[in-house]
Amino acid sequence: MLDRRIPIVSFFRVLNNASRILKNPLPFHHENFEKHGDTFKVQLGFGKTAIFTRDAGFAKHMLQKQHRRYSKSELQTKDLAKYVGEGLLTSTGEKWLKQRRLIQPAFHKKKLESLINTIKEVIEEEFLKIPSNATIDIFPVMSDLAFKVVAKSLFGYTDTQGDTISRLQYITEAAQKSLVQEIRQPYKRWWFYLSGKIKNTLKLTQEARDILNTIIEERRNSNKVYNDLLDMLLTSKYDDGSVMDNEQLIDEILILFVAGHETTSNALTFTAVLLALHPEIQEQVYKEVSETPDDISPMEQIAKFRYTKQCIEEAMRLYPPAYFSDRVAIEDDNYQDLKLKKGTTILVSFFEIHRHKGFWKNPSAFDPDRFHFDIDKKEYSDWYFPFGSGPRMCIGNNFAMYEMILAISTLVGKYKISTDLHKVDIKPLITLKPENAMLTFVNR
Repeated sequence: MLDRRIPIVSFFRVLNNASRILKNPLPFHHENFEKHGDTFKVQLGFGKTAIFTRDAGFAKHMLQKQHRRYSKSELQTKDLAKYVGEGLLTSTGEKWLKQRRLIQPAFHKKKLESLINTIKEVIEEEFLKIPSNATIDIFPVMSDLAFKVVAKSLFGYTDTQGDTISRLQYITEAAQKSLVQEIRQPYKRWWFYLSGKIKNTLKLTQEARDILNTIIEERRNSNKVYNDLLDMLLTSKYDDGSVMDNEQLIDEILILFVAGHETTSNALTFTAVLLALHPEIQEQVYKEVSETPDDISPMEQIAKFRYTKQCIEEAMRLYPPAYFSDRVAIEDDNYQDLKLKKGTTILVSFFEIHRHKGFWKNPSAFDPDRFHFDIDKKEYSDWYFPFGSGPRMCIGNNFAMYEMILAISTLVGKYKISTDLHKVDIKPLITLKPENAMLTFVNR
């Protein structure tokens, strides 16, 4: 299968570590990378194998340079798609390209400027809920914030739609939990079907589709202009002049909820915890925020919050929410002296690449100056993948960064954050989630 022999991790070793892999696979991955080098193969049982890599050049090769020779695995194109449909994240080939071309203009920087005030309003509303002099888990706050930012930016929800938004959030999170179990315990998939677990999750996701269909129909039948993302998606036209039908629109909206809510809430929480653990860095953010005028537009403020942005970028290096990606070779290919047969599955660990001693000095340290604005991005872009790489790089990367800069600057401007934690706790699911993010907030 391979021209050069790469180390193999046996199925016996995988089974022997099954319980810890189910809880958190990252230490198992790290042990094997340290033992076997930057690329190794894992036997997964039933004759299945997968290549794991933290070779940044290999990642670029698959995701960017030779991306046409690779496709996303069934994990995304089928397993995730059965719950969220065939949107930008889960579709492949011509369908993906057609959708990407249609939707891309809605996320252009100029278009996003019209949503900035909406994003800022949601952030300020949500942070009012944080009690002063109290210690709370900040993750649920960030999760609610990120979901409401997507919901309000998408279809300008109002307080009267609060229950609808909460229900959509519950369904989105429930579907992801079910999928994680299916991925981590493939040998129990028969049980998930027989017990009705998958059927119940599909019933929930159909409820979400019905809710979104009602929202879309109401919008189609109204004569109002909202200038939100739904307006942009409804009026976007394919090359032949046609528009998206409701089913495709729902697929894309569900993907925006999944991709735009979870990854952002994770990154915001990790950033907040890291700032609490590093008060001197937090004070530098506060100095930047306090010296920035209040009477300029949010977009002008974002441009001035350079150090705040560096902190977020460094948090996403240490704790990338999209901490891995996978590809399947759809034709024979070569990378250096590695021969990759059609059908080969490769998992790229961004988590490991972002902490690789060959790429980063003192990689486990939280050092926002790695991303100082005077440093040319070319110095680290080949081994920094916060939003993926290549044509399938996250379409909402600018949206997410604007939101996160406004959220962290608002949070640090309003509160002094501290913690009794000694480290950042993580829970790797479909995305890298924070755990036990207990922080104390005192009004400034």
